[in-house]
Amino acid sequence: MTVADYIIRCLSVEEYSFSVNELQSVIDKSDVSIKRELSRLVAKNSIVNLRKGFYLIIPPRYSKQGQVPIQLYIEKLFKYLNRNYYLSFYSAAKFYGAIHQQAQREYIITERPKLNDIKNNTLDIRFFTTSKWSNKNILVRKSDAGVFNISSPALTAVDLIHHQTKLGGINRMLAILEELVEEISQNDIDELLTWYPNKSTLQRFGFLLEEVNADQKLSNQIKKHLKKSNFFPILLSPKTGQKPGAVDNFWKVVINIKLESDL
Repeated sequence: MTVADYIIRCLSVEEYSFSVNELQSVIDKSDVSIKRELSRLVAKNSIVNLRKGFYLIIPPRYSKQGQVPIQLYIEKLFKYLNRNYYLSFYSAAKFYGAIHQQAQREYIITERPKLNDIKNNTLDIRFFTTSKWSNKNILVRKSDAGVFNISSPALTAVDLIHHQTKLGGINRMLAILEELVEEISQNDIDELLTWYPNKSTLQRFGFLLEEVNADQKLSNQIKKHLKKSNFFPILLSPKTGQKPGAVDNFWKVVINIKLESDL
């Protein structure tokens, strides 16, 4: 069997990626011969080296893009890396119908240590880490290639808000939040409140739920949670050197930017 034969076998069962370890277990050739064949297939744009020892298969229908949708290979990639992960931020939001500002870049949250971002002519994947990993609010969705992990609508929203300074700011994501709230359930928020550690992000989340006229039951859940302990004034948009002053809303969120959807 050649590498090309193995790729045909993969595509026949809707698999769009493979590792060198897999090849070595089924192809009776030297490592040098396998690497030589891989190099030829990369040169022909039949495969792409995503991460050391891990390749994407580019079937004809995706040849123009030079990549395949991330949900077709992300699960297999992270099994190869032996890491927990979930599709996050704008990448998750588009699965819930929030497609404003849709870009080619994909976003994934993993456990520490952080993975190096992937960026080349066709691929742009950014990896973030979280200080507290939880399997809660992570949903399993089906794809043509199997399953993949994705943040729930509530976790997607708080992740966007928490990392706003690295993702273009609140106004870039405001329209997305407006659409995400249509998908957020009370159960989703209930689960989030059992473990989510960033109180200031929950304050901003509750404030923004009211700003986008979400169902009041959602913001009331967060209010009830915050009332259990002290919380302090914060800026809606964190800025170096700027401190919150007097505030006149329940959330103790100082509105230090003009809120306008960045469409």
